[in-house]
Amino acid sequence: MSRRETIWWLVAAAGILLYTLFPVAWIVSLSFKSSADIANGQFLPTVFAAENYATIFTGDAAELFLPALRNSFGICLIATAISCVLAMFAAYAIARLDFPGKKLILSTALAVAIFPVISIVTPLFNLWRQVGLYDTWPGLILPYLSLTLPISIWTLSAFFREIPWEMEEAAQVDGATTWQAFTKVIVPLAAPGVFTTAIIAFFLAWNDFVYGISLTSTGASRPVPAALGLFSGASQFESPNGPIAAAAVIVTIPVVVLVLIFQRRIVAGLTNGAVKG
Repeated sequence: MSRRETIWWLVAAAGILLYTLFPVAWIVSLSFKSSADIANGQFLPTVFAAENYATIFTGDAAELFLPALRNSFGICLIATAISCVLAMFAAYAIARLDFPGKKLILSTALAVAIFPVISIVTPLFNLWRQVGLYDTWPGLILPYLSLTLPISIWTLSAFFREIPWEMEEAAQVDGATTWQAFTKVIVPLAAPGVFTTAIIAFFLAWNDFVYGISLTSTGASRPVPAALGLFSGASQFESPNGPIAAAAVIVTIPVVVLVLIFQRRIVAGLTNGAVKG
């Protein structure tokens, strides 16, 4: 590229970064503002204060935020693990086996992924209350699979197609069973794709709000996004913007840390299944 084109690309990249990072910076700044400083209209706080973080960890909002944080980690990790295991078997069958309806399965998975969540919340709410799954961990893990499993199947099936079929055949020629060839040859080769899928599935479950607010009613299983919507101020005339911003920053930290630490694996997992040859 010429120097002029390079400058334009740099300007465009800077504009995109500013557009995407400004809301995050605003929330971080808001989390350090005191109650009297929130509505002053300034971007930076007049005095940096940690009272909002103290509120969610040791103050009035701690009983609502900390159990929700524990619930989110537990529920999302379990849902991600189940989704990856089921998606591995489904993706292996789609990539390796020739059977009728294979394209229909992928199309159905895509349809489930784009299906509006709000349309099935009410039937789930009624069903879960009848069978005893309302306000429980399994009552959220099962719906979360509808979010994580379709994208997991799509990602892993694309990755499994790029694994050389001859390596599995060679293992079977050496005496390995089909299961041994799958667990000792295919699964290790698919590790980058599985890891990428796990990260994406965890993000989808972690960010869910509709299921969390509709299928829970107490701190026994309420996740963080739903808990943030229930924050209240010291009085009916006070909006809890500061504690909500502080809680949003804390909730975002695990996602940012995971992406920064494992960004190479994420990119490798996505690109390995994107090209052939």
